[in-house]
Amino acid sequence: MLDLLSSFIGELRTVGIPVSMSETVDAARALETIDVADQSLFRSALCATLVKSGDHLGAFDTAYEVFFAHRRPGGPLDATDAAMPGSPSGDSPDAPQRSGAELAEQLFDALRENNRRALRQSAAEAVARYAGIEPGRPVGGAYYLYRTLRQLDLEEMERRLASVNLAVGEDALSERLASDDAHQRVEGFKTMVEVEIRERLVQDRGAEAMAESVRETLPEDIDVMHANREEMVQLERALRPLSRKLAVRLARRRRHRHRGPIDLRHTVRSSLSTGGVPIDVRFKPPRPAKPEIVVIADVSGSVASFARFTLHLVHAISSQFAQVRSFVFVDGLDEVTHLFSETDDPAEAVERIAAEADVVAVDGHSDYGRALGIFARRFAPELTRRTTVLILGDARNNYHPAQAEVLEDIARRVKALYWLNPEPRSYWNSGDSVLSLYAPHCSDVLECRTLRQLEAFVGGLN
Repeated sequence: MLDLLSSFIGELRTVGIPVSMSETVDAARALETIDVADQSLFRSALCATLVKSGDHLGAFDTAYEVFFAHRRPGGPLDATDAAMPGSPSGDSPDAPQRSGAELAEQLFDALRENNRRALRQSAAEAVARYAGIEPGRPVGGAYYLYRTLRQLDLEEMERRLASVNLAVGEDALSERLASDDAHQRVEGFKTMVEVEIRERLVQDRGAEAMAESVRETLPEDIDVMHANREEMVQLERALRPLSRKLAVRLARRRRHRHRGPIDLRHTVRSSLSTGGVPIDVRFKPPRPAKPEIVVIADVSGSVASFARFTLHLVHAISSQFAQVRSFVFVDGLDEVTHLFSETDDPAEAVERIAAEADVVAVDGHSDYGRALGIFARRFAPELTRRTTVLILGDARNNYHPAQAEVLEDIARRVKALYWLNPEPRSYWNSGDSVLSLYAPHCSDVLECRTLRQLEAFVGGLN
């Protein structure tokens, strides 16, 4: 059990769920005090000791199913199920071979009666008959699931089930309730088929190999530029707690700065009485100053989603900075700081940027050189040595002049200038990217494709 638990925790860490050594010990001790045969209690004990965020529950459940589901009573078929008179078992060579129509009728009866044991038996026989699982073949479970469900025609079965549960002459509400009930039962059966396939694949390939093939990406590791609609919702949901955590971290770090730089004059004076042996190092009083942040974001095309999340996050923790000013551009540039000052919700301000910001001046294609030139002419004199500039974008300039000398002038005026690029490093300086012309004038150029990378960068600002 300890080896299996260790492998399971290793998978959680690989996915990105933080599990410390003390939490590992807590999980092992929790399992000593419960009945491990009680799967509900077993899962709850692991979840309570290893998971600290609700956003991580999906990845935890996926890994749990892989490592522990095949040990669960009720799937695959128990010996008691297989021994029942008339129980179908696709794995037994002596079992009677039912036709597809007989299997369909058996499944329909199980759905109508909501008989979970019969449904598990039907799922096992359907997988054995239709999935065509080949031992050792590196095919994902989704392929086998598709092959199985395609042969069962569950849509027609759902319609039949709804009509059977609906009495003649009942109203629209009753019809809707019957339809919803039928849909839930069919979806539950699909889950049983998926679990059956997964358990068979675990038995064939091992838990570690199977876990790698079904691994679920955490919200903080989703590639912002390629996120689908559901993933964008997860990212939005993860931003608020992330901003609170970052604000607390920055405030704590600033509060704990007990010492300033070494005060050489006072150090020498205090050490004169001992001839400098041992030397008594003295420090200047700390001056914890909040940085001024200027964000210049490309909001064209696919990089707009990355700019959206970065602007949201920076303004959500703006209390930790002396000042935050935001500018957005395509081939024109506009300041949008006032949109954040007019609302307490950064997400609302970000939504208004798309509708109200004046960022198109010529043809609506990104022109970094032109946008940086506008910024330098209008706002560069306001930059100081306390200012940190963040430029957000992929540096794809559509073959316009880069005007790198403008960025050089901006860099000379400020404390630091960082370029955050949402593209993979392998894409940099390919095609119309001019990042190599801008990089020499930046304090650092960073790949920033996920919320985890964004959190690491913003959390280090000082």
